[in-house]
Amino acid sequence: MLTFKNFNIADWFSFYRILAVPLLISLIILDERLIFTWFLLISYLTDAIDGYLARKLKIASARGSQLDSFGDQLTLIMGLIGLFYFETEFIKSNFVIIIIVLSPYFLQMVIAYFKYGKATAFHTYLAKTSAVLQSIFVIWALFFSPDYVLFYMMIAFGLLETIEEIILIFMYDDWVSDVKGLYWALSDERRLHKKVPK
Repeated sequence: MLTFKNFNIADWFSFYRILAVPLLISLIILDERLIFTWFLLISYLTDAIDGYLARKLKIASARGSQLDSFGDQLTLIMGLIGLFYFETEFIKSNFVIIIIVLSPYFLQMVIAYFKYGKATAFHTYLAKTSAVLQSIFVIWALFFSPDYVLFYMMIAFGLLETIEEIILIFMYDDWVSDVKGLYWALSDERRLHKKVPK
C-alpha cells in the first residue's frame, strides 16, 4: 500500500504538474492570460527540476517515470488548450499543420496503451529537446505572440520525437523507462535479454 512516505521529492514535483491542472483550467475560464502563463511556466520548470533531482539524488524509479510522463502529458494538453483559447486566430490559421503533427502523437499513445497498458516513459534526448522547444514556443506565444521560427522548430522536433517513440515501442516487448534514444536502444540489455517464461 502506497503512503505519502513512499513518494520522494522528485515525485512531488511531478504531482505539482498534475495538481496544477484545475488551477490552469480555472484561469482560462476567468480569462486570466498572464497569470495562466506564469503558472504554466512553473509547471514547465518543475518538469526540468524533477528529472534533474531524480538523477542527482539517484532516486529514479519506474513509478517516478510514469508520474513524470503523466504530468508532462497534462502540461502539454494545458499548454495547447491555453493556445487554443488565447491565440485562437493563430490556431485557426495553422490548424491543418497542427492536426498533422498531433495525429501521430495520439497514435503513439494508442499503440503504447494497447501494447503496455500505459503511456511510454522513454525520456529520450529527442523527447526532452522537443519538450523544451514546445514549452519555449508556448510560453513565448502567451507572453508575447506566436513566433513562426519557434513554431516550425517545435513541429519538426515533435514529429521526429513521435516517430522515434513509435519505433521504440515496437523494439521493446516490455515497458521500460529512460531509454536515451534509438542508438542506445540497439545495445540496451533490457531489450536484448528478454525474460524466458518459466
